[in-house]
Amino acid sequence: MDLTVIKTIFRIPMSSLYTFRFKRQRRGVKVEHMDCEGYRFCYFTRGQPGPRPTILMLHGFSLDKDIWLNTIKLFPRDLHLICLDMPGHGETTRLLGESYTAAAQTKRIHQFVEAIGLSKKPFHLVGMSTGGMVAGVYAAQYPSEIFSLSLLGPAGLKYPTENEFFVRLKELIQAKNPDDAALNPVTEKQGKYLLKLCLHRPSIVNTQLLKGYLDDRRPHKMFFITCFLDVSSAQSRYSLHDNMSKIRAPTQIIWGRGDKVFDSSGAEVLATAIPISQVHMLEKCGHFIALERPKKSAKLILEFYNSVCDKAETKKAA
Repeated sequence: MDLTVIKTIFRIPMSSLYTFRFKRQRRGVKVEHMDCEGYRFCYFTRGQPGPRPTILMLHGFSLDKDIWLNTIKLFPRDLHLICLDMPGHGETTRLLGESYTAAAQTKRIHQFVEAIGLSKKPFHLVGMSTGGMVAGVYAAQYPSEIFSLSLLGPAGLKYPTENEFFVRLKELIQAKNPDDAALNPVTEKQGKYLLKLCLHRPSIVNTQLLKGYLDDRRPHKMFFITCFLDVSSAQSRYSLHDNMSKIRAPTQIIWGRGDKVFDSSGAEVLATAIPISQVHMLEKCGHFIALERPKKSAKLILEFYNSVCDKAETKKAA
């Protein structure tokens, strides 16, 4: 899709809230809130806890729980799943004065897990992009709580060479006016750059969905600038790399081969460090896996989840 078409799409009026509400009804999810120590978490839930582990899903930076609606379409309705709005995102409490480093977000996620009683039994954790970095750090720090792990193009790794994303990241950190940088898009021009960077091939539907996210984040520009600078700071940027060797849970690594944000070579970096792991590379897919390949990624997650469950049940029966 050329930029002329993208520009036209960005001018199409669209109610993202209406679209997501319709999808929520179709998927049969229920919006829940959990208040804990003056902090409110918002999340989707579907199904009831059963003999098999619950699935907890963490989205990426500047997105929210709605990003998973197309993915969970293929999940069995009786499978207990939770899609959480990450700290400061969606309808979860947003505090400008709070830290949003990977370590701080991991601590908040653990607070949520304990508050809803999810830590009583090991669960399957899924994370994409920044959510993948937090998921990996969580698995390293709270190993007894993680049954298995799926990481979709996670942030937080070190690379031998810098790609386009890291070049622009440096520009953002060094900029006098970081809100003007395209990596924290709030304008139409910046949004078009984000599409070109994050999607292998922008489609009308995916472009409209991303436009909806951009529209929703504009009123909270300063928060997203603060959050981005925190998560990409020196103490946070390589959090997954620093913790990956501590991950002991069976781990699935899914990566878009056309990812321009985090180079797909990171998949092998993780697989080498994590003892029990498998890699799936998706062709014709960029960074936003849940947008571009929801069916394929859902199929892979379910197959991995079921295989780990089956092995655990066989071992228990023996």
